[in-house]
Amino acid sequence: MAAAPRRKEQPGWALVRGPADPSAYRPRPLPALWPLRTAAYYLWIAGVTLVMGLWWLPQIMRNPARAHVLPIVWTGRLLAAARTILGVSVELRGTPPQGDVIVAAKHQSFLDILAISHAVPQCGFIMKREVLRVPVMGYYARLAGCIPIDRTRGSEAMRQIVAEIQDRLRAGDLGQLIIYPEGTRTRPGERRKYKHGVGTIQAATGLEVHPVAVNCGMFWGRDGLRIRPGRAVIEFLPAVPAGQDAAATVALLEQRIETESDRLMAAAGLALPPR
Repeated sequence: MAAAPRRKEQPGWALVRGPADPSAYRPRPLPALWPLRTAAYYLWIAGVTLVMGLWWLPQIMRNPARAHVLPIVWTGRLLAAARTILGVSVELRGTPPQGDVIVAAKHQSFLDILAISHAVPQCGFIMKREVLRVPVMGYYARLAGCIPIDRTRGSEAMRQIVAEIQDRLRAGDLGQLIIYPEGTRTRPGERRKYKHGVGTIQAATGLEVHPVAVNCGMFWGRDGLRIRPGRAVIEFLPAVPAGQDAAATVALLEQRIETESDRLMAAAGLALPPR
């Protein structure tokens, strides 16, 4: 019988579940010495990334499947450190998907990247190709299944992405592919037109799309500097099945993600205009 995975190799171990005091869901004022705390956190990230990159390399060379476990451990350690050093945690709501699926999420900050990728067992991202050039992290991102995109190539780039996804589906090595339909980080309350890519990919592959709502930007801003203590939330919403045209998929995703993200942000104290 195979040994049970260690706790820190299990998806979601650093996320919290269950209701808290309502005040926990509202960002608190910046703590004393917040610039020093933030600097300490990012120095810690650099150190743990380097150490884990070197420590895990022999394991992955012996067993390439371990490349899918490393992101769980790495993101979990970063989330746990954020809770200890910065006072910010993330609550998981809903049921993260298993198997080969697309995860389409609202994107507000580095915090939602960590939390969503930590919640699923085999994450991969469609990301700017420049990210894969980052030392250590870029190398492992490629091993874990991230797909680079060259935004300057337009429709040709999308054809290459679809082809790579189909190749990975045939090989049984896709996992949960995370996409940000707005294409960039947005400020709390900001909306951008959703791009067609997620609908195109679903139409070409027949994969379910799992929407995710977030309010992480209320606590962790786009610049990643002014990080306010409190409990952020990510919520996995009901899946959008295949079988409709790409435009309908995108419209439905936008409606679900934006409506539920607005609800989470309002609960965190953001005054939103009528939509």
